Amino acid sequence: MSFTPPYRYIEADKLAEELRSRSTQPRSVAVVDVRDDDYEGGHIVGCIRAPSSTFHDQVDSLVHKDLKDYERVVFHCSLSQQRGPKSARIYRETLDNAKSIGTLATSTDQQVLVLRDGFANFGPRFKHDKTLVEDWDEEAWQWR
Repeated sequence: MSFTPPYRYIEADKLAEELRSRSTQPRSVAVVDVRDDDYEGGHIVGCIRAPSSTFHDQVDSLVHKDLKDYERVVFHCSLSQQRGPKSARIYRETLDNAKSIGTLATSTDQQVLVLRDGFANFGPRFKHDKTLVEDWDEEAWQWR
């Protein structure tokens, strides 16, 4: 028996393309950064910070308030191997539950995605593009 995760992956180039088009489609994509202390050193411009250590406390607010109007929600951590995918799964389960019990409109059809290879790939790749990455600290990344 195989397991199909409740999210899909998005490549760094595709996410960069979508983020660059935010000015014409402001509610098309939201990025949720679930890194904890490793958030320091740079992040995606406009991301919502929801550290994995407190994600359970924030997920209801993310579903019902912060992210409810977005078409696509992209989760990531440093490598998107554990914290990012786990948070995406929890978010999807909470979203589906809210629809089933009627606390969220069932017409809300949101794609839940995980950034393939996480910020460890995205950050260094786009660190010079100030529309995509902010607060980049080269020294912080020498130790990761």
